[in-house]
Amino acid sequence: MKAIRVQGLTKRFSQKRKKAGLRGSMRALFKPEYTEKTAVSPIDFEVEKGEFLAFLGPNGAGKSTTIKMLAGILHPTAGFAEVLGLCPWKERKKLAYRIGSVFGQKSQLWYHLPPADTFELMRRIYELEESDYKKRRSELIERFELGPYIDIPVRKLSLGERMRCEIASALLHRPSVVFLDEPTIGLDVVVKQRIREMLREMNETERMTVFLTSHDSGDIEQLCSRAIVINHGQIVLDDKVSSLKRLYLTRKTIDLVLREEAEPFPYPGVEQLLRSGRRLKLSVDTSRTSIEEVLAQLVGRYRLDDVTIEDPPMEEVISHIYASHTQRGALP
Repeated sequence: MKAIRVQGLTKRFSQKRKKAGLRGSMRALFKPEYTEKTAVSPIDFEVEKGEFLAFLGPNGAGKSTTIKMLAGILHPTAGFAEVLGLCPWKERKKLAYRIGSVFGQKSQLWYHLPPADTFELMRRIYELEESDYKKRRSELIERFELGPYIDIPVRKLSLGERMRCEIASALLHRPSVVFLDEPTIGLDVVVKQRIREMLREMNETERMTVFLTSHDSGDIEQLCSRAIVINHGQIVLDDKVSSLKRLYLTRKTIDLVLREEAEPFPYPGVEQLLRSGRRLKLSVDTSRTSIEEVLAQLVGRYRLDDVTIEDPPMEEVISHIYASHTQRGALP
């Protein structure tokens, strides 16, 4: 059985049309006119059990709307979806016991209470046996290293600490499918990496299916085996992440602060973006030369005070994908 199966899934919203001027506003008040906006065009895809899938797209592409339909929060305008053999909007209560969700910008933790209290609330919501709950709770506290702050009010936790608690809370009832919507948004590099390691481990040990949306290409490269790219409500790419990396994730930026004034750095596959004082910013085409090779050359040539390596913004990658598919006539 597929973990997720989607056929012709569509969502349209009616929006009240605004009219200019006082007279137009009065007319709109008593005789409103509506326009229809398509958030998700008919889309089709399947997700295997235990798969770690990236569901990508710019803001407004239809990612969150799709997740809400798959979680049973929204009813579609048309089409069909099945999650773990259940229709999400018809069997939402039954499905809720088998899925988990984390929304990076919306907390499910009680702000003035410690995470331990939210965990206890989740136990009651999901009707977990106390012995199973205590075992699972201890396991998650150890795995996500929550011990030092499990009893501290959420309002006093850092963003990284809170996000680890959010993810642990969503996994308390051992869901088979987890929807992660921007789980690393706003986190620093070290915390992001730790959360990625934890998610990868949980996916491997528990064969949990993970449906991930993210604007961080590092999340996709390190965690996901497959990526679906959606734009304007349409799927424009469904491929392995290895192919995505080879074709589109081919540039990284190296930002350096040197001890002496920066000199030009001519090297194959490297473009100089900025050279000012002790600062040097380079764009590296990883299809021509590796980051490791460029860094080795830089360390051999300069004395460094600081180095930052950045992935291209996901919006830039998606725009490139969309443009290349449009040119080939793959899109209307």
